[in-house]
Amino acid sequence: MALMRTLSACVSVAEKAGVVLRDIMASGNLGIVDKGGINNLQTLADKKAQLLIVTSLMKHSPKATIIGEEDDIDYDTEEARSLITMDTSSEVMEHSCPDKLAGINEEDLVIWVDPLDGTKEYVEGRKQDVTVLIGIAAHGEAVAGVIYQPWYEVEGKETGRTLWGVVGLGAFGFKRVPVPEGRKIITTTRSHMQKSVQDAIDSCKPDKLIQIGGAGSKCILVIEGTADAYLFASPGTKKWDTCAGDAIIKSLGGKMTDVFGKDLLYHADVPYPNKTGVLATMRDFDFYLSKIPANIMDR
Repeated sequence: MALMRTLSACVSVAEKAGVVLRDIMASGNLGIVDKGGINNLQTLADKKAQLLIVTSLMKHSPKATIIGEEDDIDYDTEEARSLITMDTSSEVMEHSCPDKLAGINEEDLVIWVDPLDGTKEYVEGRKQDVTVLIGIAAHGEAVAGVIYQPWYEVEGKETGRTLWGVVGLGAFGFKRVPVPEGRKIITTTRSHMQKSVQDAIDSCKPDKLIQIGGAGSKCILVIEGTADAYLFASPGTKKWDTCAGDAIIKSLGGKMTDVFGKDLLYHADVPYPNKTGVLATMRDFDFYLSKIPANIMDR
């Protein structure tokens, strides 16, 4: 039960972190810090959302390892303690843990947190590309994930939406409509379109290319069926960008690896960058893998 109990907390804190993102956006005071150019920004929302998520999960699952994107945060403050929430998701707890994962102990869990995926988009006001990502790994494998969209619209109202899944159980919170057979639709980066990325995409000859910001948003396109592949043949993403989406895609029977077809590993001591890119599909994985150009493979 350790996995489902921790996941139920992750769903709740992701949604509460989304409230933080909306409130700070509404205030107009984003507190932007340049950590190395337009593609490496930090805002007050990044820090406060991570503070809420990590301090709460430390209370819920004290034996788990928690790794957040922001590394300059003090969790032993009055502000941190005031943000702690012990709420959980009753929806998650209605489900039994898959037998294959039932033996996982709390100390086996590594929780990867991106409190604000798509900071550049957040600053630019491209709210639909912003997500909160919490991925759970055990023994190096992504096993459960939460993606929260704070500005998801329902009938014109920004109500937010939570997608979550567990490998061996399934995924919830959305309706999947697959890409029609015979069509190839790829999603990739909006702001990191390097030659290796373009060469890999050109080799696949997609019928359509969707370029958006945020790894979480790209994963959602694959999860929902808007795109049948997420391809990024370059360094750039990190483990907190991919763990949640990796788990949800696998829970649906899909696959996420690097562009060489090697599984992404999420042990607590792994290097954070996904140096050999990302390839995620719900179908035709071998086709996409076979189309990675030799010059990229040689690099």
